[in-house]
Amino acid sequence: MTPEERISTLTDGLHKILEKAVESPSHWQVLLDASSTLWRYSGGNVALLMMQMAQRGTEEPTLVAGYKEWARHGRTVSRGEHALWVIAPRTARVQQVTLPDGGRHRIPVGGQLPHGAVDDGKKTVITGWRGQAVFDVSQTEGTPLLVPRGGTNSVVGAAELWGSLEAVARSHGFNVDVTDAQYGLTSGFTDFADRRVQVGAWLSREERTAVLAHELGHVLLHGPDDELGRLYGSSADHRGLAEVEAESVAYTVLRAHGIDRGPQSATYLAGWADAVLDAENDALLQDAGSKLPRSRVDIAKSVLGRVTAASKGILEITHPPGYGGKITAVEADPRLDPTARYVGMRQPASTDGPVMAGP
Repeated sequence: MTPEERISTLTDGLHKILEKAVESPSHWQVLLDASSTLWRYSGGNVALLMMQMAQRGTEEPTLVAGYKEWARHGRTVSRGEHALWVIAPRTARVQQVTLPDGGRHRIPVGGQLPHGAVDDGKKTVITGWRGQAVFDVSQTEGTPLLVPRGGTNSVVGAAELWGSLEAVARSHGFNVDVTDAQYGLTSGFTDFADRRVQVGAWLSREERTAVLAHELGHVLLHGPDDELGRLYGSSADHRGLAEVEAESVAYTVLRAHGIDRGPQSATYLAGWADAVLDAENDALLQDAGSKLPRSRVDIAKSVLGRVTAASKGILEITHPPGYGGKITAVEADPRLDPTARYVGMRQPASTDGPVMAGP
């Protein structure tokens, strides 16, 4: 199979998963369950990994790495195992320059700068996509490996998680107020004008923590300048995909920390498919030249990507148990037991921000 055929096959598979998720809303929650374990992966790759493991009739993926990465840590791929495939970016290093007329331009590193141009430094850019072969830990053997699982197998205290979620809010310039004041009949509210998140004082500590996680979904996804946020709704009108997105973020974050919000989130998540279809209808009324996702599959893919990216942004600060599915993160958790034997490698430093793991 050529690289182009591989990408086409993976993309077609992803579209089929998302079509199924729209037709059967329970599949959306299944994707979120997997994302709470594999949260360092993009939503598209989480779906692809789940699909391929299910096709093999094996357990869900928990820790994934390439053949050479496993070998570096004393483990080999078991005989007869076939690779799982994810979509990874092709990247190139370029030099950014500002031209005399103020325009921006990119040239190959080491190339001749245009006359009068100012060197703005080097940057890694995505030039395309490729299929990358990986294997789950269950497909390997060798050096004993401790693989702590996230999800509901490991429970964190609500007070501890509350403090971590407050830190996330502060990192985005928001204050958190626990107050008896109500905005309508809501338990929480995000005020973008005053950079404030309001949580009801009448709630229990556990409920406050869940509401704060939900409001952080709004903080990360539904700012007034977010074009997709305006298509999907807002934190002010509490409607449509905006609410599904925010609750999906809360569900994923809490589950990664061992808190199962399934029953409480059910009302929001059950409306997932209808919200996607409503957004599709809204998109059809938008300007035909708009670059916003228009079909239900493209909208579902957009929402999955937004939810998993927002969840990752929160979980990188709150540090849930487990590795988020990537062996490169094994040494990233400061709470790892130094007396236990862990497999891992250091995350490479980057000056360009996070590197996309997939579509």
